[in-house]
This record gives sequence, structure tokens and C-alpha cells, in this order.
Amino acid sequence: MKTIDNFNFNQKTVLIRVDFNVPLNADFQVTDTNRIEAAKPTVLKVIKEGGKAVLMSHLGRPKGEKNSAYSLKHIVASAEKILGVPVVFIEDCIGNQVKHTIDSAAAGSVILLENLRFYAEEEKGDENFAEKLAELGDFYINDAFGTAHRAHASTTIIAKFFPQAKCFGYLLAKEIESLDKVLNSTEKPVTAVLGGSKVSSKITIIENILDKIDHMIIGGGMTFTFIKALGGKIGNSICEDDKLDLALEILQKAKEKNVTVHLPLDIVVADAFSPDANTKIVEAKNIEDGWQGLDVGSKTLEDLKPVIMQSKIILWNGPLGVFEMEKFANGTIELGNFIAEATEKGAFSLVGGGDSVAAVKQFGLAPKMSYVSTGGGAMLEMLEGKILPGVRAIQE
Repeated sequence: MKTIDNFNFNQKTVLIRVDFNVPLNADFQVTDTNRIEAAKPTVLKVIKEGGKAVLMSHLGRPKGEKNSAYSLKHIVASAEKILGVPVVFIEDCIGNQVKHTIDSAAAGSVILLENLRFYAEEEKGDENFAEKLAELGDFYINDAFGTAHRAHASTTIIAKFFPQAKCFGYLLAKEIESLDKVLNSTEKPVTAVLGGSKVSSKITIIENILDKIDHMIIGGGMTFTFIKALGGKIGNSICEDDKLDLALEILQKAKEKNVTVHLPLDIVVADAFSPDANTKIVEAKNIEDGWQGLDVGSKTLEDLKPVIMQSKIILWNGPLGVFEMEKFANGTIELGNFIAEATEKGAFSLVGGGDSVAAVKQFGLAPKMSYVSTGGGAMLEMLEGKILPGVRAIQE
């Protein structure tokens, strides 16, 4: 598979699908610039070699209608600051006027098109719309991992119009490489930390990775489905009662594949789902009625530390507790500290999934991880063993 480094973009007009779906505040200012920063190396390579970088993205869910609240004009100032060059904004993304503006721009220009989702055809994966986009350039780069699991016009369909002139950008290539490192590692042991509230949302991931890991640490709300399935008392903790048999099946499969499963030994319980709740630490399998588990306790963390420290590859997908409330953040913070320490000693750590990513950013741990994924849904689908449409389109 050719990478961006196999091409020179001198005199080329390069369509780059970026993921500039960034959060805006009430004054339409960008509050998190990570996704723009992530696209920077790809954009700079194109313009430094004398190509024109034509950036395509969506923003929010305008539902196929033009709506100034979702206009990409709001992110021009942030993009200029991060890229360090002027950004020409065009108030549409297809048509003769757009083509004329692009053609008239000097080599080395950065051009940002208006929100692709102002056209319903984008999300429908409409071939005519994809062709209209393709007419604007002579090379296509997909660097939007966050939307690579969608077969939209700009992420997947457009690639067929560039049979020999397409590649992954640096960001998308790095995402694929990082996941490949976790899923196909020759280094052992491999540890997966899986948190979150529901077993049902993680079942396909668990089934796909059991052959590839040595340790599975289970945390978050789905802990209690496993504990109840094993005959423990979980009080008022969250639980999927219809998944108890499934939890036992997972534990049996893990045993057959020599995967050591780590469930919490002790739990921080609260008498309400509230930052002001009364709390205490109890044995994980003995939670009284009226109390619910919202974080892991100190014995659990003592148990997990050596597992993390001995790991060569660590996948972290899901927090250990309700970290959004300070009282129940300790387990997630400490786990993050263990992973950071292991990473410093040479382990490869990949963090992915919305809540885990939010946690490492909130607690200043992101720079201490080997890689923090930019795409929640896309990463989960790759962990499930699926080939993403946006990835396949470049490889074909």
C-alpha cells in the first residue's frame, strides 16, 4: 500500500478529506483543536511540495440543509493559527464557482470548502455528488479516521475516481498502524482494558481480541454484569440482566484461550448517583441493596498495577469508574498513571473510545500514551475486526 511519502504533490490540486468536526462554543469559537492539529502534517507536506491543499470536512449534523451555525467558516481562524498559513474559505463545496476559485489559487495554497453535509448526498454516499467533488482536484488523500467507518461520498465513494492517485494521510496511516500493532503483536504480554457501562456494546470487540491478548481487565459499569453472573451481590449497581449467560460464556472462552480476566476485588460504592453521595469501599461481590458501584477500590488497583507494568502492549478502551465526578475518578486516574509508567518503560499504549480519550485529556495523561486515537466509532469497528469502508476504498 502506497503511503503519502511515496508521492510528490508539486503542481497537483490535492483533495484532502480531513475531520474538522470540532466542538464550538456559543460564540462559535473552537474549544478543542486536536483534530485540526492532527491533520497538520499531511496538509503541510502537500503545500511545501508546491501542491494546493483543498480541505473537505463535515461539521455537526445539519441534515442536508445550509445552516450558518454549522458553517466551517467558524474554524478558519483556528485552522490558520495551527497551520501557520492563510486559509481561503469557499462558501460551497461543489460547482463551477468553487472549481474556478481553486484553479485560480496559487501553488502552496490551503483552501477550505464549506460543510459537505449541507448536501444530503454526502451521507447517502451519492456517486454523482462524489464525482462533483472529484472534479475539483487531481489527487485524493483520506486523512479522516473519525469518519472512515462511514461509506459517505467524500470518505469512500470519491476514491473510485482516483484509481492511481489516492493514498492515506499521515493521521489515518498512523491510526491503522497503531491498531495493527495491538491486534497483530508478536510482543507479549498484551493487555486490554475494557470499561464502559454495557457488555453488549463490547461483545464483538471481546470476541475479536480474545485470540490476541493475554490479560483482559474489565472495569466500569459492565463489571457488575460479570459479578452478578458469578453469583455476587451487586446492590443497585448498573447491570444487564439479559446478558448474564453471555458474561459467563465470555469468561469460559477466555479460560479456554488462556486469557487471564481481571475483575475488581473492591468497589467504591455510593448511596446515590451524585457527586455529593455518601461513599464507602466494599468487597466487589458483596454490595448491599441501596448502594451502587461507581469506581474501583485500592485493592483492585494494587492487583492491576503489576499486570500493566509487565505488559508490552496495552489497549485502553473505557474508564474504570464514573470519572466525570471527582469522587469516582481515582480508579481511572491511577490506571492512567500505571499505563503512563509502563509506556515510559517501553510498552506501546493505545487509548481509544470517547470516554477513555476524554479521561486522558482531562487528567493530562494524553502526552504520556503512545497513541491516542482520534476516532471513537471507527476504532471500535476496527477492534471488532471490520475493514472500514474509507480504508478499503484507498486500498482497492
